[in-house]
Amino acid sequence: MSARAVKRKNKIHRDIAFPICNTIFLCLLVFVTLYPVLNTVAISFNDGTDALRGGIGLWPRVFSTKAYVSLLTDPLMYSAFFISVSRTVITTFLNVILTSMLAFALSRKEYVLNKFITFMMVLTMYVNAGLIPGYLLISRTLHLSKTFWVYIIPTMFSCFNLIVLRTYIMGLPEALAESARIDGANDMRIFWQIIFPLCTPVLATVALFVAVGSWNQWFDTQLYCGSKKNLYTLQYLLKMKLATTTQSANSAATSADALKNTTQTTPVTIRCAITVVSAVPILVVYPFLQRYFVTGMVLGGVKG
Repeated sequence: MSARAVKRKNKIHRDIAFPICNTIFLCLLVFVTLYPVLNTVAISFNDGTDALRGGIGLWPRVFSTKAYVSLLTDPLMYSAFFISVSRTVITTFLNVILTSMLAFALSRKEYVLNKFITFMMVLTMYVNAGLIPGYLLISRTLHLSKTFWVYIIPTMFSCFNLIVLRTYIMGLPEALAESARIDGANDMRIFWQIIFPLCTPVLATVALFVAVGSWNQWFDTQLYCGSKKNLYTLQYLLKMKLATTTQSANSAATSADALKNTTQTTPVTIRCAITVVSAVPILVVYPFLQRYFVTGMVLGGVKG
């Protein structure tokens, strides 16, 4: 066999080996990534007492929906879900609009205070006054505690998102704004009709950041609205539900009635059911923003 034939044969082997190894590696990666998720779903649909034995894999050993029934029959669940959805939608909308407008203003070279204001904004990311001054500002000065606006006003702006948006806008061709200005367009029209549509990838990325953060937030409810049940968010209500279930399970050893009530639901199954319930809305939204996510992060992080 000639040297050329041997080289061609080795090349064919390499061309076949790489796709096979790559496929095997990706399958293992998918399995490692999905196993915890599927295991959590399986435990959430398992009987509570049986789940305490452990050893549940990808399928419930004793199928039961008691954990979800315990969660979904709570009368506060639906009002808390509405509050969480409302705060997430409003916060995301206002944060994206207001932060992008400020980012556009700070990206203009003709604005003499752009560097100073940007520096002061970035400084707040490193120097934080702490929890107590923030609580006093929101509850005593702004009087936002025990109101729905405590979820909205403090979260309408993000310094990190500002840097991402400003960097992306500075990477856009300056000729776009200059040509529009020559045609008589003012800054507001330039932003809404030219800059804003071009920022779709990075805006989708920022919107995803804000939505996930707002949806998962529960500490502000405990801090400012702990006594207002009609302002409970879903995450805070689920946290309280888990604490109540854990307390009931701890008292089961001394109470026969408590033991009877906790045979179907335990902290293990409730915790997994809470994880599934709280994650589903984000999993529904994420596929629509996925195609913008990587593009927005790369362009917003390296341009300029």
